[in-house]
Amino acid sequence: MEVTSISEGIIIDHVPAGTALKVLNYLNIDPATTRLALIMNATSHQYESKDIIKIEGDVDIDLDVLGLVARQATVDVVHGGRIVEKLSPTLPEHVTNVITCVNPRCVTTIERGIKQRFHLSNSERVEYRCDYCDEEAKL
Repeated sequence: MEVTSISEGIIIDHVPAGTALKVLNYLNIDPATTRLALIMNATSHQYESKDIIKIEGDVDIDLDVLGLVARQATVDVVHGGRIVEKLSPTLPEHVTNVITCVNPRCVTTIERGIKQRFHLSNSERVEYRCDYCDEEAKL
């Protein structure tokens, strides 16, 4: 299989194998309206296998969200057919409207229009808690 290079856009590499579609969903990238290539279960030297997402054009991705759903991923920014910048996502301290609170008594599940905000409570266990009710998030 041959996937050609892109001249302008981003390449999200080292995405955990089989999770590229989930990552696109969390990043709010619609595959139906975005020029992209998905390479799934590619051979990797670091990991057994990986997914790669190539997005052509001007795309703004939220590295905080990427750090939550694919922390080991790398992001290559491509201009003029060359990689001009390499970015590595980190685990975010706070996330908004990415995780949904499961507590049925939380104000975010009762009232509409309230942002779902979570904070990192334990980085070793990757544990997030709701800012409103302190319920642990189910990732």
